Amino acid sequence: MDLFEHEARDLFEKHGVPVLRGRVVADPAEARSAAVALGGPVVVKAQVKTGGRGKAGGVRVVQTADDAEQAADDILGMDIKGHTVHRVLVTEASEIADEYYLSFLLDRAGRTFLAMASAEGGMDVEEVAAARPDALVRVPVDPLAGVDSAAVAAAFPAHVRDEVAGVVEKLWTVFVAEDCTLVEVNPLASTPAGIVALDGKITLDDNAAFRRTSSHDDCADGDPLERSARAKGLNYVKLDGDIGVIGNGAGLVMSTLDVVAAAAAESGARGPANFLDIGGGASAQVMVDGLTVVLGDPQVRSVFVNVFGGITACDAVAAGIVRALAILGSRAAKPLVVRLDGNNVTEGRRILAEAAHPLVTVVATMDDAAREAAKLAIAEV
Repeated sequence: MDLFEHEARDLFEKHGVPVLRGRVVADPAEARSAAVALGGPVVVKAQVKTGGRGKAGGVRVVQTADDAEQAADDILGMDIKGHTVHRVLVTEASEIADEYYLSFLLDRAGRTFLAMASAEGGMDVEEVAAARPDALVRVPVDPLAGVDSAAVAAAFPAHVRDEVAGVVEKLWTVFVAEDCTLVEVNPLASTPAGIVALDGKITLDDNAAFRRTSSHDDCADGDPLERSARAKGLNYVKLDGDIGVIGNGAGLVMSTLDVVAAAAAESGARGPANFLDIGGGASAQVMVDGLTVVLGDPQVRSVFVNVFGGITACDAVAAGIVRALAILGSRAAKPLVVRLDGNNVTEGRRILAEAAHPLVTVVATMDDAAREAAKLAIAEV
């Protein structure tokens, strides 16, 4: 789960990482009050879970409380890369001498953790890393031994290395204590008051959610279909295609996405519209919830239900599909292609054949079912 900047800032402060005073607000009048409380120039920053806020006009340095109110009024409601701004963070302004970059991340390819650091941070750090890879230092981190803060700090100018090393240690504490897969500071700034984390990005490991007592989930942010799916306990990710995908098991669904993408490329369809794993159970209610979310996407033109019966047998899945369509009624208005295989597949196919629902087409193989779903998606345009 990605956090908002203000949430990252709060976690930094909790673990002793130097940050500026600030307050998150939801309307211009509150921004004015925050600026008055902070005193002096302030920075008004859009709170969205995406980069490029500064270039989009979502970060403003202002001199007065009135200016802060106006800046918040301009920024709130702004669309930044498809994310609507619902809140802004008002922080103290700071005189910046130099901007650096520092992060910890889970390096899946290397099967380890990785610290990355650069003396050239700021908005163009991606371009710096692409044009001059040597400007970005990479230091593997042993999860048992911890971070070698001196090796990471060596990437920075000599006069700030000792201070940066202390920040490196504190950021590693954030990474471990909060179960993160990413902790990023850009910029880590050199200011008259010392080294300060002026911006932060944190991604939490969803697999460790059971250990957390506080929730960072914001219902005002993100795709509404993903929010709806989370509320129903579904593993759903919105994609850009026109073929809805429902399967049982993450591995099967990932394979289904690949097959659907290939079939779509052949037919001219746009590809998978989502990832949706209904897990081991496929009761009528689970199918209702899954189909409600998938069919709620206006981009979806057809739906591919791909199920391999294991612990949950195919006849139970088929019965769930039939009952779900009956419950949904007119809300189920797109064609469904169903592929069943595995435990009790013959009985499952018989149940669907006997129901003879006009929207349902049963296809024996995954490849053929994907091609049929792609064909129906084109026909629905």
